[in-house]
Amino acid sequence: MGDKKQKIEKTNVMRLFEQKKVAYTAHYYGNTEAISGTEVAAVLGEDPDKVFKTLVTTASSGEHYVFMVPVERELDLKKAAKAVHEKSIEMLKSKELLPLTGYIHGGCSPVGMKKVFKTVIDESAESFDTVIFSGGKIGYQVETALSELRKVIEVEAGDICV
Repeated sequence: MGDKKQKIEKTNVMRLFEQKKVAYTAHYYGNTEAISGTEVAAVLGEDPDKVFKTLVTTASSGEHYVFMVPVERELDLKKAAKAVHEKSIEMLKSKELLPLTGYIHGGCSPVGMKKVFKTVIDESAESFDTVIFSGGKIGYQVETALSELRKVIEVEAGDICV
């Protein structure tokens, strides 16, 4: 009797994608204890190298930058600073995330933030047809090609992982 797939509620990221005619796939993993990106990749049955976490940083200049790195890798702060032409950067404090981006820890997407920040994705993303990242809410991931993502945000690839 009709389609057995659970109805996925739309997040702001998905609405933005639809508005900009971005081809994407939504992934919902809500009924699980998956918290870390590695656990999310496992629940989705996806290669952790193509599942990206979104990290927000503050530079010594006071500017904020967004970095997207594979869930099992770490951001190299020196390489990241170099990628955005800053002397140094540090991770944004957790309590500053929601007021700055509109997102909570664990549900932060590079798409649909309150302000537009320069975004750099690890260059490894270029070896995949599509990448997966937060849909803007815990339990939701979206999958799209880099070329599609670039219809919504300016994102450049760089060598930013440890």
